[in-house]
This record gives sequence, structure tokens and C-alpha cells, in this order.
Amino acid sequence: MKFPQDLKIAFITGANRGIGLETAKQLGKLGYYPVIGARSESAGHSAVSQLKADGIDADALVFDVTDAAARQNAFDYFTQKAGRLDVLINNAGVHLEGEPAVEHLFSASTVPEQVLRETMEANFFAPVLLIQKLLPLLRQSNAGRIVNLSSILGSLTLAADPTSPIYEMKSAAYDTSKTAINSYTIQLAHELREGAIKVNSAHPGWVQTAMGGSAAPMSIEDGARTSVALATLPVDGPSGGFFHMGAQLPF
Repeated sequence: MKFPQDLKIAFITGANRGIGLETAKQLGKLGYYPVIGARSESAGHSAVSQLKADGIDADALVFDVTDAAARQNAFDYFTQKAGRLDVLINNAGVHLEGEPAVEHLFSASTVPEQVLRETMEANFFAPVLLIQKLLPLLRQSNAGRIVNLSSILGSLTLAADPTSPIYEMKSAAYDTSKTAINSYTIQLAHELREGAIKVNSAHPGWVQTAMGGSAAPMSIEDGARTSVALATLPVDGPSGGFFHMGAQLPF
């Protein structure tokens, strides 16, 4: 079954729970058709059922961000269903260095190679390769939007400033992966600056999720707001920026 042409279609990776699912919910309430990227069929179906209970039509796609075959399958899926994609939100990610602000399993000099590689694979290489795969479909949208989930911990400016509130919060692999995706956001936005596609990085905040941990002060509802705002930017909205709740952050 093809999607109705008047619906804006949003693909959100890692969206079967947490910030991703809430992002899908908020976009659905704005009239978007969210497609949930989930690593298992059962997790995807559960998320779709939750959205439908809130009156939101949605679909799910079995999707592992690190799997090249899954990226091709996503391309084929959106090509068949709509011939385009309006919004891509690279929400999926990992943090393998302990609970933020509670425990630090490794220092910069001790973080294991495997942790570095797995973190960069999921948080940097996977979203970049997915963007490259789906960009032809985003070009078919009248107003394509790409949102890369980053973190304030990826801000080199703030990480290096002793007066910054995040100065003592260091996770070498995670922070570096988010700095890298911020850099790619700048690069891609520059490449696409003459067209209709807008590309931005989002800091959702320190959110009460499985990744954020028990000390996080923000609700999941608030954690999704930045992604939703960047996914629904108007024609004159920014591109190539780094944002949190409407405020621009320094790279």
C-alpha cells in the first residue's frame, strides 16, 4: 500500500522507545506519518500500537543502523511506498561508558578500542551512511529535513571551557562521536545550501531515558521537542546549526 501523497513522511531511527517514540508521537499529532525504525519486528509493532492508541497512524520498519542491508531495505521501502522521504531523524545511538554524570567507566587514555569503534559506528558512521543512502529520496520532498541527534557533550567550545557546566563531564568515545556528527552536519548543510533540504544537529537535553540514566532532569516529552522543531522548520528556518529547545549552541 502506498502512502497518501498529502502526508509528510518521517523516518525516525531507534524510535520504539524513549525520545524516538515520543518524537514520533509529537510529529504524528502534527499530521506527519511516522515510520518507526526498530531493531526487531516485535519492538516496532509495539511502538506502532502505542501510537495508534493515541490516534496516530504509523508504520514500523525493522532497522539496525549499523547494517548496510537494512539501509538498502529502508531505501526500497520508501521508494515503493512514496517515492520520497520528507524527514529523516537520526535518533538511534549508544553510550557505552557508564551512566552520564554518575559513573565513568573509562578515561580518555583507557577507553577500549572496541568501545571506541562501536560508539563511532553507531553514532557517526551509521547516520552518515543512512543519509547518503536516503538523500535521493529527501531531494524528492518539497521541504526535506534531516535532524542528527547530537549532544551538548559534543560541543568542543563548551567541553574545553573550565567555566562550562559540562567541563567535568567527559566520555571520550561518546563525546567524540557527537562532535563528529556535528561536523558532518555542517559539511552536508553547506553542500545542500542552495536547495530545500535543511540539516541540523539537535541536543535533546539530559533526558530520563535508559541512556540518560536516573539522574537526568528532563522529561521524555521535553527531550523530543528539539527534534520535532527541527523536523518541522519553515522555509526560512536555519540549516547547519546546533540547537536545544530553540536556542543555538556553540560547536
